[in-house]
Amino acid sequence: MPEQTAQTSSGSGKTPVDFWFDPLCPWAWMTSRWVLEVEKVRDIEVRWHIMSLAVLNEPKLDELPEEYRELLATKAWKPIRVVTAAWQLHGDDILGPLYTALGTRIHNQGEGPTLEAIAAALDEVGLPASLLDYADQENFEFDAQLRASHKEGIDKVGQDVGTPVIAVPGADGEQIAFFGPVVTPAPKGEAAARLWDGTLLVASTPGFYEIKRSRTAGPDFSNL
Repeated sequence: MPEQTAQTSSGSGKTPVDFWFDPLCPWAWMTSRWVLEVEKVRDIEVRWHIMSLAVLNEPKLDELPEEYRELLATKAWKPIRVVTAAWQLHGDDILGPLYTALGTRIHNQGEGPTLEAIAAALDEVGLPASLLDYADQENFEFDAQLRASHKEGIDKVGQDVGTPVIAVPGADGEQIAFFGPVVTPAPKGEAAARLWDGTLLVASTPGFYEIKRSRTAGPDFSNL
C-alpha cells in the first residue's frame, strides 16, 4: 500500500491534525487522549502516524541509562512492529482503533507491552492474530515504512525531542509542528479545548522555541 504522509487538507473539511505516536510511550498516550477530547469540541480530524523511540535512540544508545537501553531492546520493538504491520496490511484507518486498544491495555490496565496485551488488542479491533508474528521478526518486513513514517514526524521538530509529535496547518498553509504537549491527566471538554487553542497560539508564534515547568506527577512507567 502507499506510504501514509501528513497533508495540509482534509477530505472531511475539518482541520487535519497529524499525530505521531509510539504505543510504548505513556506521555504520548496521555496526549493522544487529550487530542481525542479536543476532536469532540473543535472542528479537527486526528490522523494517526507511527514513530519509534527505539529508532529515535539508535544513534545514542551508549549515552542512555542501562535501564532505558534494556527497555528499548526488550520491549519497544514488539508493539511498534505489530502496529506497523497492521497499518501496512490493513490501512491507515486501523491505526487509531488499534492504538486505543493497545494503549488501554499497556497504560490504563497496567499490562505493559506484552505479547498477551498485543494479541488482545488485535482481537478487539478484529485484526488477525497472525500479525503477532511480526513482533519478533528479525528482518522486519516493513522496517523501511516504519522508519520513513518516523522520519517524517521527527524531521518536523528535530532529533532532540521524542513522542508525540503533532502537526497542523498554519494560517499561511505551512504546517505548524511541535512536540507534546506533555500533560497528565488529560483535560476534557472545554479545558481540553482551551489547552488546544493556547498550544496552537504559542506554537504558531514566530521564533517560539520552548516552554516548560516543573512537574510533581506523571504517568506510571513501572509497568513497561
